[in-house]
Amino acid sequence: MSRGKVAHESARARLARHLRGERALRGLSQEALADLALLHRTYVGSIERCERNVSLDNVERLARALNVDIADLLAAD
Repeated sequence: MSRGKVAHESARARLARHLRGERALRGLSQEALADLALLHRTYVGSIERCERNVSLDNVERLARALNVDIADLLAAD
């Protein structure tokens, strides 16, 4: 195992990056995704800007709306 510096991306940042990417792949606006997930459009935007500490329930809602596994939104790829 290397002792060099390793960049660490927070779970919040990974969620934001994956959420934005999956939403864009599907051609959805933040508002459209919010409607599918039964969330407010400004809430989705704040998640994508890493401004929210999102509950697992809401991550699950977003994953279902995007038809992806919740683990995909949190993956450390």
